[in-house]
Amino acid sequence: MRIAVVHEWLLDYAGSERVLAEILRCFPQADLYALVDRMSEGDRAHIGGRRARTTFLQRMPGIPKHLRYYVPLMPIAIEQLDLSGYDVVISSNHTVAKGVITPPDSLHVSYVHSPMRWAWDLQHDMLAEEGMADGARSILARWLLHRLRLWDHRAAAGVDSFVANSQFVARRIQKAYRRDARVIYPPVDTDFFHPSGEREDFYVAVTRLIGYKRPDVLLDAFARLPDRRLVVVGEGPLLARLRARAPRNVEFRGYLPGPEMRALLQRARAFIFPVVEDFGIAPVEAMACGTPVIALRRGGATETVLGLEDERPTGVFFDEQSPESLAAAVQTFEAHAGSITASACRARAERFSAERFRSEFSACVSECASRP
Repeated sequence: MRIAVVHEWLLDYAGSERVLAEILRCFPQADLYALVDRMSEGDRAHIGGRRARTTFLQRMPGIPKHLRYYVPLMPIAIEQLDLSGYDVVISSNHTVAKGVITPPDSLHVSYVHSPMRWAWDLQHDMLAEEGMADGARSILARWLLHRLRLWDHRAAAGVDSFVANSQFVARRIQKAYRRDARVIYPPVDTDFFHPSGEREDFYVAVTRLIGYKRPDVLLDAFARLPDRRLVVVGEGPLLARLRARAPRNVEFRGYLPGPEMRALLQRARAFIFPVVEDFGIAPVEAMACGTPVIALRRGGATETVLGLEDERPTGVFFDEQSPESLAAAVQTFEAHAGSITASACRARAERFSAERFRSEFSACVSECASRP
């Protein structure tokens, strides 16, 4: 069979690209397509050095720095990819990839990291963060988002089978597209992330420093816990502002290479996760290192972390996305830390291994292809 894999864009090696890498390992004969391919050679090595066939956006000025300004052009760009002659098309989607036009006799399987969050349930948060909650720019932005939702719903009709990266995303697919989705959890590199060394007296968070990730909750919670230390790993547009207002017990490390981040996870007392994520690979990487997780009881974390009510807990949940609730959860964790073992955390993480993903996803595509 001729197989095409369509990814959104190739700029760095982040969460969706890790999934893409495993999809390409499942189907090494597949041709790769993307809106834009500006990936560094170091990151490209993770996807086997593959280069994508791209769209007219590849030649547009200001990419990748200003990619978001080209979002209104992405639907028409993805529809220009010529996929005639392919028997199977696999799209790796969090924005527009599923909107590719496929031949009538081909199978289109879409692995959905998320429906476009900023156009659906996070629209109001996005507008506020971009300073477009009201005014003339707000009217234009809301009209564009409305048009994108109409296109997005129509594009879903071209998908034969949806695969979601969590039950949380499967529910969002049902809400946005009125389609059922099979759940196959993303791959986590449990060979790279493993326990090692002695624990130290600090907490760690790994996050992109943007509004909806709620890094402000981290700072304000640890301001209430002055005798605890927090290390924050990650970059983003809010980094300078957060550093300026951070309490003395919060340290920002910025971007860290994989081995350095792994070393922090291996030594940390617990991993802090105050985010509503579609799946959330970082908490599973922490558990792979034997590190407990203190997480908001919403989104994908509820499907990966096991709370204190479980026989073999791997962390502690808190119910409100607020500094008070997180600070109380840290104190609860410290009171029950003896009931959470590194072996339980590691065992839980191994259920999300890359080998498991390749086995489940290959079987899913084969099953879909065998249907009459």
